[in-house]
Amino acid sequence: MKFVFVPPQSSPISGWVKRLQDTVSDFEFVAPETEDDAVREIADADAAFGTLSPRVLAAATKLKWVQAPAAAPNAGYYYPELIAHPAHVTNFREIYNDHISSHIMAVLLSFSKHLNIYRDQQREHNWSPLSSPEYHSGFLPESTALIVGVGGIGAETARLCAAFGMKVIATDARLEDKPEWVDEMGRSSDLDRFLPLADFVILTIPHTPQTEGLFDRSKFQLMKKSAIFINIGRGMTTKLDDLADALDAGDIAGAGLDVYEIEPLPADHRLWDTPNTILTPHIAAQGGAHLEERRYEIILENVRHLANGERLRNVVDKQNWF
Repeated sequence: MKFVFVPPQSSPISGWVKRLQDTVSDFEFVAPETEDDAVREIADADAAFGTLSPRVLAAATKLKWVQAPAAAPNAGYYYPELIAHPAHVTNFREIYNDHISSHIMAVLLSFSKHLNIYRDQQREHNWSPLSSPEYHSGFLPESTALIVGVGGIGAETARLCAAFGMKVIATDARLEDKPEWVDEMGRSSDLDRFLPLADFVILTIPHTPQTEGLFDRSKFQLMKKSAIFINIGRGMTTKLDDLADALDAGDIAGAGLDVYEIEPLPADHRLWDTPNTILTPHIAAQGGAHLEERRYEIILENVRHLANGERLRNVVDKQNWF
């Protein structure tokens, strides 16, 4: 069997090719450097890694499996020809659960103790304890977190929130059984009913045809005026101008974002200067070399599954992009 790493390729791939070849003797692993080479190599390939252009995909006559390069690839990855193709697509979900949930909690705790404000004051050498009641009305064991999307990241976030004594409610498009750390579970259709109940609204949902632009001004107006909005999933789920409008109007109290409708966030976007925000540049999943090892392990596991005719891990519903 044959596996093609489609260009462009990141630095770990050359090491993966050698390790895979040394470990799985009945597979051939190749890493062409140009699209022309990829077209030739994929003609008899059984599997591929990366972003396949329509030209490369059209040349694939035996392809059974494509490993996407991310847990949630960028918009446009799932185009009509790939969706219609018989090959299964898998992704890297589950390997970021601990890293991203830790980032969510860092943002949540920063807001709960107003560290973002104190950091600004530190920069100005300003000793000004926040003493008004509005800054001390929140108490985590009396707070509710709404997690929108309870996959691996959402479930781990629920566990951490529960450890701080928070009530956890959640919605999910697929999950029917309530995870251990979730107090109340609903479907996506329950979102509007849950939003007014939450002190922290945490998005871990992927970008899909159904979630694009889901959080607009109408959603923010359903939330508590004291609520904090945190988006750690995909930026296209939230309309940034509507979020800025909601913050300026006092519809909600603050927002923590790691992902954005436009990336990089333009330097002149007014969200940079909107009060009570924590903005990080899409880094929540960063975790060093061991994340590359987790990616490699998923590829190796699925190579073995394919060779043995077994079900692949992390198969994507291509029509819905996740």
